[in-house]
Amino acid sequence: MGADGLVPFAVLFPLQNAVRSRRICYRVSVADLGSDFPPFFLPCLRVPLMSRSLFLLGSLLVAPVCFGLGDTTSPLNAGEVDPAQEKWIEKYKGQKNAPDPAEMLVNTEAEPDLSEGFVPLFNGSDLEGWRPIGGECKFEAVDDQVIGTCVPGSPSTYLSSERTDYQDFVFTCEMKWDEDGNSGVMFRAKLRTNGDKETVYGPQAEMEGFSQDRGWSGGIYGQSCGGYFYPLWLKEHAEARKALKKGEWNRLTIVAKGNDFKTWVNGVPAAHWKDDGTYATGYFGLQIHSGNSGKVRWRNVQVKEL
Repeated sequence: MGADGLVPFAVLFPLQNAVRSRRICYRVSVADLGSDFPPFFLPCLRVPLMSRSLFLLGSLLVAPVCFGLGDTTSPLNAGEVDPAQEKWIEKYKGQKNAPDPAEMLVNTEAEPDLSEGFVPLFNGSDLEGWRPIGGECKFEAVDDQVIGTCVPGSPSTYLSSERTDYQDFVFTCEMKWDEDGNSGVMFRAKLRTNGDKETVYGPQAEMEGFSQDRGWSGGIYGQSCGGYFYPLWLKEHAEARKALKKGEWNRLTIVAKGNDFKTWVNGVPAAHWKDDGTYATGYFGLQIHSGNSGKVRWRNVQVKEL
């Protein structure tokens, strides 16, 4: 360990060799390279290669790797599951979409500025421009809010935007639970029809309420298409799992750019997921999950298209 508390490793490769490294330290000391190197700082040329950072030193590539520092211009991979999440890992690891923890990206960005450029998605007086799909749970507009109420026996119901071509955007809303119940916000959602039956499917920013102890609000669920794309089960998600506040308004923010998606809950970074291009455009949907009870309020539902 160095005097600065870091544990760097200098790994030398012939120039033609492939290099794999994830978290990069940008400092090389002579102690890392051994006593055969003269005691001066090494002149280096940093060469970016996709999400990796390499240094050109003569005919060698130096890839100094250090846990703790990263190339902030590139996606940051994580990889270590939280032991407190073991029972949920066992439950969901067999789902079609279940990610390899070592390949999951981590959202380290600050929540985007929400002060300018946004357009309200509700007119404040009724549900014009929206329609419920999938079930009989009730939605109503009251005092500049949308209130969704679970109807026992009904399938999950999605108050869905009639516009279906949203592409790149920053979406934000606030949610509050009068009665606990699972909920969420569909984005770039799709519609599957089978006769008269309509099924909403696609990515959903999970806002699961408070009845479970897993804390995955802000994760990304693949509704009716294979389960969780991005569960919050890593050690790096500990703060996000505590972000939802009972009895208070909770802000959800979603950013979609190309096939890259990020979420925040009350300003805390949560998910960072990339899809394969399947969900390039789509609509928004406010979910009331099936169950015996649940009542959720939304306000300040807005979008800024990019």
